[in-house]
Amino acid sequence: LTVHSTMSSSFHGGGGGGRQFRRPTGGRCGGNDADTDVSNDSSDGDDVRPSLKKPATSIAKKTKKVVADNDDDGEDAFEREEQLRQADLRERDAFSKRVLERERDRTRRVGESRSARAAAAAAADRRAASSAALSDFDKNAQLRASCEPNREVLDEDALFDEEELTERERHQKRSKQQILQVAKAHVAAGEEQKVDKYFIPSKDRQIEDRYLEDEHEKGPHGEQKRWETEHLAAATFSVGARDARKVAKAKDDDEYGGYLLDDEIDFVRAVTMRGSQDQQDEDSEGGKSQLTEAQKRRLTLQETRQSLPVYPFRDDLLKAIETNQVLIIEGETGSGKSTQIPQYLYEAGYCRDGKKIGCTQPRRVAAMSVAARVAQEMGVKLGNEVGYSIRFEDCTSDRTVVKYMTDGMLLREFLTEPDLGSYSVMIIDEAHERTLHTDVLFGLVKDIARFRPELKLLISSATLDADKFSTFFDDANIFRIPGRRYNVDIYYTKAPEADYVDAAVVSVLQIHLTQPLPGDILVFLTGQEEIETAEEILKEKTRRLGSKMRELIITPIYSTLPSDMQGKIFEPTPPNARKVVIGTNIAETSLTIDGIVYVIDTGYSKVKSYNARTGMESLLTSAPAGAGRVRDGKCFRLYTAWTYKHELESQPVPEIQRTNLGNVVLLLKSLGINDLLHFDFMDPPPNDTLVMALEQLYALGALNHKGELTKLGRRMAELPCDPMLSKMILASEKYKCSDEIITIAAMLSVNNAIFYRPKDKAIHADTARKSFYRPGGDHLTLLNVFNQWKLANYSVQWCYENFIQHRSMKRARDIRDQFEGLLERVEVDLVSCNSDSVPIRKAITAGFFYHTAKFSRDGYRTVKHQHTVQVHPNSSVVEDRPPWVIYFELVFTTKEFMRQVVEIDPRWLLEVAPHYYKAKDIEAETRKMPKQTGKAKEDVTRDYSSAPAVKG
Repeated sequence: LTVHSTMSSSFHGGGGGGRQFRRPTGGRCGGNDADTDVSNDSSDGDDVRPSLKKPATSIAKKTKKVVADNDDDGEDAFEREEQLRQADLRERDAFSKRVLERERDRTRRVGESRSARAAAAAAADRRAASSAALSDFDKNAQLRASCEPNREVLDEDALFDEEELTERERHQKRSKQQILQVAKAHVAAGEEQKVDKYFIPSKDRQIEDRYLEDEHEKGPHGEQKRWETEHLAAATFSVGARDARKVAKAKDDDEYGGYLLDDEIDFVRAVTMRGSQDQQDEDSEGGKSQLTEAQKRRLTLQETRQSLPVYPFRDDLLKAIETNQVLIIEGETGSGKSTQIPQYLYEAGYCRDGKKIGCTQPRRVAAMSVAARVAQEMGVKLGNEVGYSIRFEDCTSDRTVVKYMTDGMLLREFLTEPDLGSYSVMIIDEAHERTLHTDVLFGLVKDIARFRPELKLLISSATLDADKFSTFFDDANIFRIPGRRYNVDIYYTKAPEADYVDAAVVSVLQIHLTQPLPGDILVFLTGQEEIETAEEILKEKTRRLGSKMRELIITPIYSTLPSDMQGKIFEPTPPNARKVVIGTNIAETSLTIDGIVYVIDTGYSKVKSYNARTGMESLLTSAPAGAGRVRDGKCFRLYTAWTYKHELESQPVPEIQRTNLGNVVLLLKSLGINDLLHFDFMDPPPNDTLVMALEQLYALGALNHKGELTKLGRRMAELPCDPMLSKMILASEKYKCSDEIITIAAMLSVNNAIFYRPKDKAIHADTARKSFYRPGGDHLTLLNVFNQWKLANYSVQWCYENFIQHRSMKRARDIRDQFEGLLERVEVDLVSCNSDSVPIRKAITAGFFYHTAKFSRDGYRTVKHQHTVQVHPNSSVVEDRPPWVIYFELVFTTKEFMRQVVEIDPRWLLEVAPHYYKAKDIEAETRKMPKQTGKAKEDVTRDYSSAPAVKG
């Protein structure tokens, strides 16, 4: 089975709702022309009906002539179609060549600019050094000048007696002594001014502050609420010894230890995962594994590197890499694989002849943090010898020899460097996470390793899947780094918890109040919404507890958080305080956060699942260790031991088997890989998903009828987004609205995180959101939000007043800037339509005509699959109910909802996708529209020829 045969069968039978794909030539070839000619011949026969008694041979000759003419027409049509295809392929190759040339020119210019910047920086350093030298000279001169009177007085005292001096000499000596005393007093006064005279408030003052009334409790009925809270707490039934609280309070002399929670969770220790460090060595070294914070600070970076589990195997590992082209490396989290192995390779000389060492990470946070750590250990500036490359940020230079990047960025590099010729070693780190891009990389690097025998390929994993990786990479050898560094005690709950978010918050406070310092906490939750909810609850509880507990620093971490805020999780915890990191599984294996001792595992992670037959994505919360990386730790699992053994999956489903493959197929086609059904996937995706992606790309014009990449498809591959978004951006060139469309595309990339709705201000948030609504749909609303923010000079206060997340808007601005830079790359001019909504909606229709729905009696029905769906409650058109809409995505939560909906004219479908929609089908669907109850006729039959412009 080949791609061509699959494409042909799916194209002629593809599409839903009575629609089929048709070849661009329409009815110019095949039986339609023959039928027309034969009918004409029969009509001529009616006019000369008596001549029907002609000999059969003459009739046969005439029929043969008609068939021959029809065959000639069919051959001509096929030749024309083939000529168009060949011309498109030549234009595609020419475009690819221009892209590569621009990339080389851009690289050259960047290098030259970096050289100029380096020269300017060197000149600035020389000027600074010169200024510093002059300043030092001035200081020394001042010092010499101040010491000069002192030396003169001392010399005169040593050489001359008082009676040997004349009156004038005595007067000069006394003057010098007075000047010396004044100078000393001046210096002493200056030194006194430098003393820090700020004193920390005394403990007595802190105790007095406890009795100050809280601002929150000064409101109406504050005293009554406080009285009710105190009496309800006293009346709450609790299990345990009668004097348990008194005993605990007497046992703990610390003033913070007397506060216990009534709803604390009972944990049972099940198992202890022993560390691999030899106990005798620890005793002989004075217990280095149990170092205090002060001792840790005294440790040099070299000692820290030598304490990692991978260090004793350095020489064996380098020897194994030298003798094996492909090597599977298995080691526990925190063993030093990500940070140490690239340094070992650098020290072993794998960066000679201008070659680089590449290391991929599944997440941008991990790429940045690991690169920063390696640069610190190597003693170089981040961005020079060690750098990273992620979306929106390229912290590398022409001197970079160790490069960390996300796996998606490496896939983009394949477009400009298919053989990875600038790399001597490529490390695929955290391979066990099996992300979509990682699985595609497996197949690509496996093929490149066969093509380039000198390329070293290392697959690094933290789990026991090494045998599967070895089998996939032609039975490659496995190098195991044994054990973990520290002990980890694992605790389970006695009974299941109904609300795991609330249980996680309670567990954080329980650990903070009962466990000794130092020791930070790491909490795993499923997504941004839960993280922000837990953060809000924790801040409220700690605010109410006040000085009854030590300081608790709350730091969230998730993928859409800005880089500066993500970096706060790595800041050292102040003395006499505790830090809690609340994050998704981003911090499970990719990051090592110093100070983490306690881990709270809820047992759930949110994964996206894609149904190829319905085209719907669902966010499924499914059941999925960071303690023990830097010291002995404890892991608290908010589920029972029976649940862990019988209900949790041992390994999650790879992302490639549960996601839309449109972007991946487009990328592989751009790399010249046409036989996708036989591409070497470790776990092949479902055929339905692959065929659906091929059909979608054909409908968008990215593939021709032979399954080959078109020039449009090659341009779409240059844009790092979904193929539908790429087609929308390229279609804006025709409708002269590229400026507005790239803004909409950027906002759609972060659409779920733009508005926020705090519970205590829900009405105000809804009012602010509705103020941005614009006629035509949600896409125009998003455009209006961005334009208003731009007019407000990208103000943070404006976002706060309008209940808009500033970090999401900043991310949208970054994405828009990237799209604007890529427009030149794909040869599209930046043009504005002055916010006229018709060309904007036509460009959206050109990209998302696949996602069309029409109004029906029970809601909306998708045109392609005839599924009943609803408009999302947060949409601006939820009350208008336009007859025809296009949606950005279809998600299933409580119902099947359309997100980001825009109203369209059904005639636009014939304009942008004549190969997919027929006029008679559109008319038939329009005739079947239900009667609108309570709507005026002009609301049902809309005029789409003109529409109001989008303000802002």
